[in-house]
Amino acid sequence: MRKLLTSFSTLLFYCINAAAQQTFPVNGIPDERNITYAFTHAHIVQDYKTVIENGMMVIRKNKIVAIGSNITIPPDAVVLDLKGKYIYPSLIDMYTDYGIPPKPNAPAGNRSPQFLSNTAGAYDWNQAIKPETEGEKLFAADAKQADEWRKLGFGLVLSFQKDGIARGTATIAALADDNENDLIIRDKAASMFSFDKGSSTQDYPSSLMGSIALMRQTFYDAEWYRNSTDHEYNISLAALNKQRLLPQIFEASNYLNVLRADKIGDEFNINFIIKGGGDEYKNIEEIKKAGNSLIIPLKFPDAENVNDPYDALNISLAELKHWELAPANSVFLEKAGIRYAITLDGLKDKKDFLKNIQKSISLGLTKEQALKALTYTPADLLGIANLAGSLKAGMLADFIITSKDLFEKDNILFENWVLGKRYIIRKSDYPDLRGKYQLTIDKKQYILRVNGDQYNSEWNIEQDSVKNKIVVAYSGNLLTLQFELKGDDPKGYFRLNGLIDVGNTKLLKGTGQLPNGNNISWQAVLDSAYISPAKTDTTKKETPKIGEVWYPNMAYGAETIPRAKAVLIKNATVWTNEQEGILENTDVLINNGKIAQVGKNISSTIAGLEIVDGKGKYVTSGIIDEHSHIAASDGLNEGTQSNSAEVRVADVIDCNDINIYRQLAGGVTSSHILHGSANAIGGQTQLIKLRWGKSPEEMKFKPWDGFIKFALGENVKQSHWGDNQVTRYPQTRMGVEQVYLDAFTRARAYENKWKQFNGSKDTKSIKPRRDLELDAMVEILNKKRFITCHSYIQSEINMLMHVADSFHFTVNTFTHILEGYKVADKMKKHGAGASTFSDWWAYKYEVMEPIPYNMYLMTKVGIVTAVNSDDAEMARRLNQEAAKSVKYGGLSEEDAWKMCTLNPAKLLHVDDRVGSIKVGKDADVVLWNNNPLSIYAHPLKTFVDGVCYYDAERDAQLAKQNATERQRLIQKMMLEKNKPGGNPPVVSQKKEMHCNDNEKPYEY
Repeated sequence: MRKLLTSFSTLLFYCINAAAQQTFPVNGIPDERNITYAFTHAHIVQDYKTVIENGMMVIRKNKIVAIGSNITIPPDAVVLDLKGKYIYPSLIDMYTDYGIPPKPNAPAGNRSPQFLSNTAGAYDWNQAIKPETEGEKLFAADAKQADEWRKLGFGLVLSFQKDGIARGTATIAALADDNENDLIIRDKAASMFSFDKGSSTQDYPSSLMGSIALMRQTFYDAEWYRNSTDHEYNISLAALNKQRLLPQIFEASNYLNVLRADKIGDEFNINFIIKGGGDEYKNIEEIKKAGNSLIIPLKFPDAENVNDPYDALNISLAELKHWELAPANSVFLEKAGIRYAITLDGLKDKKDFLKNIQKSISLGLTKEQALKALTYTPADLLGIANLAGSLKAGMLADFIITSKDLFEKDNILFENWVLGKRYIIRKSDYPDLRGKYQLTIDKKQYILRVNGDQYNSEWNIEQDSVKNKIVVAYSGNLLTLQFELKGDDPKGYFRLNGLIDVGNTKLLKGTGQLPNGNNISWQAVLDSAYISPAKTDTTKKETPKIGEVWYPNMAYGAETIPRAKAVLIKNATVWTNEQEGILENTDVLINNGKIAQVGKNISSTIAGLEIVDGKGKYVTSGIIDEHSHIAASDGLNEGTQSNSAEVRVADVIDCNDINIYRQLAGGVTSSHILHGSANAIGGQTQLIKLRWGKSPEEMKFKPWDGFIKFALGENVKQSHWGDNQVTRYPQTRMGVEQVYLDAFTRARAYENKWKQFNGSKDTKSIKPRRDLELDAMVEILNKKRFITCHSYIQSEINMLMHVADSFHFTVNTFTHILEGYKVADKMKKHGAGASTFSDWWAYKYEVMEPIPYNMYLMTKVGIVTAVNSDDAEMARRLNQEAAKSVKYGGLSEEDAWKMCTLNPAKLLHVDDRVGSIKVGKDADVVLWNNNPLSIYAHPLKTFVDGVCYYDAERDAQLAKQNATERQRLIQKMMLEKNKPGGNPPVVSQKKEMHCNDNEKPYEY
């Protein structure tokens, strides 16, 4: 984690009520009274770790003048005795849109593409980049909303417009009923960011990886704009540069996005404060390693209606586990020592705030940490800890008065003082009326009991063993009573009015009306005082038990991730993919993540060695899928531009995709995750190892040459996108060629510009603007990044090879390549490899001429040929896809097997690490129950780096574990729901992605 960039000015801008009003004329006689208040005998919680018993505090105007246990009360002070009451700092929420207009709604419907911004003015090229938005200029006080916030104990909020990727600045505002000039504590208090493009009508970005690329490019542009004078005027970049020293707050919707935001921060030396999604517990170690301060929502999933066992199947185990564990998220963060603030953002009803935080406390969150996260931490993160978040002389007079501990369930919030202004939430000046009374109503005698808390008492009239509850309302020393006496006549409601007479003897008396309308008099004389029940010992109260976090926290996850250990597989048939060929009755020793020995009668004294009987079984290297679209978040097609070389699949790896586990069960150990085929030049790809349960960064195959996805054909020219999609260039196959020629020509010019700058001795030479799109293109030209190209038609395949030849590089792989048999000789001469389908075709016009002998014919010409999936389901049986080359062409079993192992390893430049059983290579090994090309074959064990991530026996155990955990959570959910009714859960399923997947309705 980089050193914290943000720092704050020593001069703090804040408004004092009386001073601010001096700039406004007054119609009449000005009232400039500045009352001094002194609070005595209070239990003062000065901050999350400091308490003053029997404390005193003095405030004047909007500031605290003095605080302590023995201070001098000014003679002009109004003294308020708070004996038995508590004072806390007012709460702070640092993620709100209070007083800010909501973001505009983006237009719905099938629109024509919009490539450039339609915002008039010298702003950024992309509408989602709007750092020039200033919260203080949008802010307008809202008395109704402010009252709702104050009733929850809040005094300050950070407020901004939640719209866009670069969202502009937020303002700190006080929740008082004054004009905006008095309420703004700091105008530009933080710079706000997110991955959500918001109301932008511009097409780009259309994916998460596009949002990340746009943000990275924007930060590079801002740096260039700051350090160069040779540029156009740009309001947005100028604004972004002015915000560099502010706290930088980034919204992330889940823990994976927290890690992604942190990665951007690392690249630009920014330690973002990240607003999380409430699921950080899913990988608390990675979150801690990132080192960011967090803003955590209190939004917890509701219990679903799971009474119907069939409806209950719609809710996944992952959702059930999150329902249980989400309320404990703050507990995990506290135990890990991660600094965080709490926000109400996302709550359907803000009144659930206290209930939700009490739930977290019941699960182990300490009250000290809860208070810290609502007071000191947000103030400190925003650089106003010398003004708010605790109670000290010189700080703002923002505090609340409560009946007891803030987080107790029966606590009452009496007052909220904001900027020294008093807001009464609930009156506390009525006397303690608890006790047993002799009640007389129209000459009839009853027993009246007033029990419970002084400020939240329960009134009942006793008739033999029947308790009749009374509804009571106070107003000064007046009270009204309403009740029904179930055992008496007349039937109906009694309505009584009365006075509280608190002399030597407590007396309640007055007049009223019977249910029949007769007027009567009544009185209640105190018989005995209320005796509070003995306090129960809460120190031994057990924390409710919750389930364990699994890695990943879903079906087939586990409490611990498997680790590498020494394994000796004995007497198996080993398909080496090397010169040795297929070896019978052979042993394979795995140790330290590598293949240590291959041979007969291997013996080893390695401690903890596991011996596996391989008799009648087969050992192979793991399957490698050269063309996959699994394990990615929020889109794999940034199809909004002809060239999106700047986007990176590496930025959006989803380690929780169940297809990782499913494909391990099919013998796959590595997958090449590709951008889609919506544009001529797609995004940068990522090769991963299927390390189930690991973090996205840990899944990446390292070291590895970079690759990039290109595409040809109907998808690129938008043949099936609809009548509105006829404006994005290119619209013809000729245009596709021109896209390539233009991109590489610009890349060469860009590279030369950088060479001139780096070779110049002129210290005043202007540094070129960094262009992430052209960076990737230059890497291709310099053979540091390699192309895998979606292709079908021979003419287009020839075209791209000609383009590559003209720029002196080689197309690494043609993927799909269904007409490869027609141009195999030309591909061989060019040096391209092929990754194809076995017999998947005829789903659109350009795939009408494939033949099942394609793999065989390309192989015979000498092209390195692989079989790929492009489909999450097909990837589970790539062994069978490879086997089809035995039938169609008569390839040997060994050559067929190389189609899904060694050959894709060669195409991906990792055959020195994987793809065969060879001493020294990574132990990506599969133990099969049958000939691996057989339709009856299935893996018994799948190892990645010597770690057994899939085991058929353990799989059965995990299935039982899933069922047991599911039933436990269903029963717990039914207990919490505790009543029938409500809508059944709606199935939530991750979409399986292919080359063609995007918002647009085009084909493969």
